Amino acid sequence: MFDIDATLPLMAVQILVLVALLNAVFSNPIGKVLDERSEFVRSNRLNAQERLDRAKQMAAEYEAELTETRKQAQKIVAEAQGEAQALASQQTTQAQQEAAQQREAAQKEIDQQKQAAMASLEQQVDQLSNQIVEKLLSSVSG
Repeated sequence: MFDIDATLPLMAVQILVLVALLNAVFSNPIGKVLDERSEFVRSNRLNAQERLDRAKQMAAEYEAELTETRKQAQKIVAEAQGEAQALASQQTTQAQQEAAQQREAAQKEIDQQKQAAMASLEQQVDQLSNQIVEKLLSSVSG
């Protein structure tokens, strides 16, 4: 079957030299490329995680700012509504006062006209009474 002679150790040495040569030529550079690639992937993952964390932090900050802005806007709207309601109430009160003043002025004018009409009627009644008395006296005396 096999003859054990000097070729077997020579073949073993050739295989070992070939393995060492292949390891030096291919395995080490491939290992180095794989290590670099692994480091690149790890670095990119860390950068992506940092960016994701930063994005989450910014989103939380923006959400907090948005909430605060909404609160301020609601406060401003509430103040504006209060001011508008106070202004409307003030204007309503002022309009009611003006209406009351106009009503009082109209009532005074009506009272004055009434008194003037009564005075005029009293004069006319006095004149008519005098005329009636004169007619009655002239018909009795004559």
